[in-house]
Parts: sequence; C-alpha cells; structure tokens
Amino acid sequence: MRLVLATRNDHKLAELGKLLAPHEVVALPDGLLMPPEEGPTFADNAIVKARAAASATGETAVADDSGIEAAALGGAPGVRSARYAGEHATDAENLAKLLDEVPADGDRSVAYVCALALVWAAGGEEVVEGRCEGRLTHDPRGSGGFGYDPAFVPEEGPGPEPGRTMAELSADEKDAISHRGRAARALLARLRAGPSSASRVRAGSQ
Repeated sequence: MRLVLATRNDHKLAELGKLLAPHEVVALPDGLLMPPEEGPTFADNAIVKARAAASATGETAVADDSGIEAAALGGAPGVRSARYAGEHATDAENLAKLLDEVPADGDRSVAYVCALALVWAAGGEEVVEGRCEGRLTHDPRGSGGFGYDPAFVPEEGPGPEPGRTMAELSADEKDAISHRGRAARALLARLRAGPSSASRVRAGSQ
C-alpha cells in the first residue's frame, strides 16, 4: 500500500520507510503545508497532520509526532521536543538545552514517546503509540540516529554491550526497542486489518 508520510523530516521518512515495509512510504508533495503542532499530546498533533495530508492528497496518510519526556522537568520537553531551544533550533541546540536543564546528579529518567496516526483514504482513522524508557547521560556518544539519541540510554540495552546510547546502536538494534519501532509494529497490525472506525491502540514498553 502507498502511504503519504506527513513530515518534512528526512530522518523520519527513511526510518519509517523501513519500519513500515513492505508498504511504500512517500514524502509529502512539494508545496503542501502542514498545520501547526499545537495539540497538548503527541496523538493530537499526529492525527491533525495525518488528516491534513489525507485531505490534500486523497491518499492514505500517516503522521508521526514524537519526542522525549524528562521526569526531572515534569515531562518536558514533550510535544515541544523538536523546537525546545526555539522554533528553528537544531538537534544540537535542543539537546544542549535539555542537558543544561536536567541536573547531572538529579533524576535522569527519560522516555521517548511516539504517536503514529493513520487516516485511510476510504475513511476511518487509527492512532497507535509506542514508548521507550531510559535515562539521560550528560556524556553524549555516538554518531547514529538523530535528535536526542546521543544522550538517551535505553533501559533495554540490546546485545552484549549495555549502557550504549541510541546513537551508538545499529539501525536494527534501535528499531527493535525504540518508541517509533514499537508504534510502527502496532500500525502494521492495523494496516493488515484494513480500514475500520476510529480507534486508538497503545504499544508501550514490553
């Protein structure tokens, strides 16, 4: 099935293209504007974007909204993860702000959260969520991944080398435990089932 992904983020396009195989994940058409992400939850933002993409293209659309929640900051940056240090902040700037605000000797518990919304061209909506628990390291490491990955150490460290950051994992290792990988597997199950009335499914840590 062809799926229009409501994002301009090339990293997400590549990652979800792999995670949602064998479905064909394609980028938004040029010039198509997405609504602002003003919802209070990841699910709210994802469904608004998926609806907009489906309406504009007439195709089945998928949208992702995801980010990091820090216990020491009451769940921030949360839905503002992509613009934590400012509307046009870089990944490095957002990460630097998070590391500055979470005390190195305080509660370093963090969680990655991903909501994936699907709006069928034939009608019906799905929202699934995935979550990955971890801790924040103030010693960023690794060259893989993107966003906050260099400072995120997952609780479920794969393989024989625990303590690696998400940016130090291989793509397959990351996909197996990540918030986006879990949400994508839940969405694949909904795609296999076909269009249905609006529903929400959560794929948490397990």
